[in-house]
Amino acid sequence: MNTILWLKAFHVIFMVAWFAGIFYLPRIFVNHAESDEPLVHKQLKGMERRLLFFVTPFAIFTVALGIIIIYYYGYTWFAAAKWLHVKISLVTLLLIYHAYCFKLVKIFAADKNIRSGKFYRFFNEIPVLILFIVIILAYVKPF
Repeated sequence: MNTILWLKAFHVIFMVAWFAGIFYLPRIFVNHAESDEPLVHKQLKGMERRLLFFVTPFAIFTVALGIIIIYYYGYTWFAAAKWLHVKISLVTLLLIYHAYCFKLVKIFAADKNIRSGKFYRFFNEIPVLILFIVIILAYVKPF
């Protein structure tokens, strides 16, 4: 049994689950921002909250496994893996994005959203771009 392969497999599994939620949540924000129906707002508020709390553990497990993998490989490898430093920076941005989603859920819950559906459509593209770059960094290791 190769421990590092299991760690990497679960790191990717949790990452995929995290991204699934982080891709879907802003789409719910789009629908919420574009609806004028109180019953729809009530339903979307519940969906937003449940989804965010559902995917948050996936984010935590993804980060924790990433740290364990880095520890497993050791400091010398970490220092030499410049691509990983960029990846960690992008994951940090994604964690900030994720935290901002908590703020947005609270804003929608309080019926205080002032942004348009168009804003949330653009907001939805941020994790897509991060994912593309992170995958390229992790698999191609360009530097």
